[in-house]
Amino acid sequence: MDQETFESADSGASLTFPMQCSALRKNGNVMLKSRPCKIVEMSTSKTGKHGHAKVHLVGIDLFTGKKYEDICPSTHNMEVPNVKRTEYEAVCLTDGFLHLMDDFGEVREDLGLPNNDLGKEIEAKISTGVEFNVTVLKALNEEAIISLKK
Repeated sequence: MDQETFESADSGASLTFPMQCSALRKNGNVMLKSRPCKIVEMSTSKTGKHGHAKVHLVGIDLFTGKKYEDICPSTHNMEVPNVKRTEYEAVCLTDGFLHLMDDFGEVREDLGLPNNDLGKEIEAKISTGVEFNVTVLKALNEEAIISLKK
């Protein structure tokens, strides 16, 4: 008898979905140069002799803060990342990794402290024992702490 092998699969939910370029809006999300970005600037040119209005997009990477630009015909589709925001209560800090608890009491310890002013602020609040929540942004299997709330 032949040995059967089975491949593992994910939930089937896509990391991105298509959206017509003309339907995108400022402060929305879009994939620019294969990176998830927040649209900060958007302008549409008039229809030219080749028949398509062009949309000029400027976006800031959700995780690195790097600026990306792209031009796309307004009738074409662009990929939009599925972005998920989650609130966690900060519990403690160990070796540069935050211990975060969700609403169900589950604790995760896999998110590192951001290397910016936000990271310094989180470290200071934990050392003084102040209770606070952090917002974690997830897109394309990448996660980062983007803000904190008291």
